[in-house]
Amino acid sequence: MKINTIGIMSPGSMGQAFARQLQHAGFNVVTALEQRSARTRALAAAAGITDVGSVTRLTECCEVILSIMNPGNALAFAGELASTLETTRHSPLFVDCNAIAPDTMRVIHETITAAGGRCTDAGIMGPPPTESIPSRLFVSGPHAHLLTPLATPQLSIHVMSERIGDASALKICDAVMAKGVTAMLLQMLVVARRLGIEDALDAQCEGSRRYFHDWIMRTLPIVPPKSYRWVPEVDQIAQTFESVGVSGNMMRAAMDIYEQIAQTTLGKEAPEDRDPSLSGKEVARLLEAAMRA
Repeated sequence: MKINTIGIMSPGSMGQAFARQLQHAGFNVVTALEQRSARTRALAAAAGITDVGSVTRLTECCEVILSIMNPGNALAFAGELASTLETTRHSPLFVDCNAIAPDTMRVIHETITAAGGRCTDAGIMGPPPTESIPSRLFVSGPHAHLLTPLATPQLSIHVMSERIGDASALKICDAVMAKGVTAMLLQMLVVARRLGIEDALDAQCEGSRRYFHDWIMRTLPIVPPKSYRWVPEVDQIAQTFESVGVSGNMMRAAMDIYEQIAQTTLGKEAPEDRDPSLSGKEVARLLEAAMRA
């Protein structure tokens, strides 16, 4: 399959970064902004992504469509695309790149293939790729090998297997280390502040504990604007745990934390609007106060 035009839904922070990488590699990148937010439209314009208007038009002009969005919207978008596929003669390769449970990915695969389309599973590992920061895309499924031409120096493609669900499973398990650990360590900081031993906790961290303390302080500033997206992602992690007989209670508790953060002033900011001068300790203190209210 020769790939000329790639559709991205939708061009948020990660989608925008993917678009730039693919454009540098010579691909034409488009999106469908009908009924999309002003922020999404601004991000697409900033990345030079062509707006084709409707999802129907997107399926007609693309060889590949990448779904990179809030995981809570992934299933609904797959259904929207499937309805479009049933009324057109075009069948682009649909690639779900979202942080979703393997079972959710299999439902999406069934939805797309039942409509006559082709579908591949994918999981993004790492931050949005830039000229200085690489990212990796793990893919699985019967059509996964078709995506290897999308590789760039900053975006590597790793074919895992021909099984739908493998790439999603890897992404979900990897996400536990970030989303689960972040929630637990934030709770630690909140509790320490409320008990009046914040500085003492900081001072006694040594050895491996210093690593985790310093890691959460580096991580916290970027968490609030992403927390609303992490709620459905952590829900998918919990569902994955439960599907193999493991309790999802710890991850559902993390969902509660991210829901609280999402309701704060910091949580309602767009990622590009956050104050980069705020330290992890300052963010922890602001969140503690906001979550107390």
